[in-house]
Amino acid sequence: MSSFIELLGLFLLLMLPFLYETNHIFRYYFKFLIYYGIVSFNSIVLIPAFLTRPCDVRNLLWASTWCHRVTALIGLRWELRGKEHLAKDQACIIVANHQSSLDVLGMFNIWHVMNKCTVVAKRELFYAWPFGLAAWLAGLIFIDRVRGEKARETLNEVNRRIKKQRIKLWVFPEGTRRNTGDMHPFKKGAFHMAIEEQIPILPVVFSSYCTFLDDKKKILNAGRIVITTLPPVSTKA
Repeated sequence: MSSFIELLGLFLLLMLPFLYETNHIFRYYFKFLIYYGIVSFNSIVLIPAFLTRPCDVRNLLWASTWCHRVTALIGLRWELRGKEHLAKDQACIIVANHQSSLDVLGMFNIWHVMNKCTVVAKRELFYAWPFGLAAWLAGLIFIDRVRGEKARETLNEVNRRIKKQRIKLWVFPEGTRRNTGDMHPFKKGAFHMAIEEQIPILPVVFSSYCTFLDDKKKILNAGRIVITTLPPVSTKA
């Protein structure tokens, strides 16, 4: 019986390269499995280190150092333009388009440029452990989008802190991720935050994923993404 299991395991192992090269659906799920698997594994490894300075946004630099390596494994290349705007040591609200969970991988690749940066995320992500716990210990801001008043209170408190500590706050104003190539309506919260504390808004644009990613057809090929940081927009009266 054990010999049969070993032969079956060997057969499946030998089939992996064939399936990867010939079946785009298998390749799609396999790449995302690698992506999520490595991020989850790194979360487990890094949680003890994060506990030494809990909820400190600098922990995200450690996470990015480990997790950005996924890029090469799944065949993506990221190019950053306008680095000088992103590297400036100042508090700002970063607003970026949201196409896929791959956006997070792009952020991991530029976190060393942003330095002190955190992200506004929906509360449901906190319960996706171990990633959710590691993200909370790394200083991510989780908001309850259903309870609007509670979300506003959380963001107001965060707003004062990021200005005082010169932290960049990354927001996806479209809310739900959409890989359609079109711009969708913005939620107003990020802009209210920037105006209230007179913090500049920093637009960041990810080039379209449509050339290599199709979630409906389950396609994820090799691709190149350009991340463009535009000049900051002042909100001072």
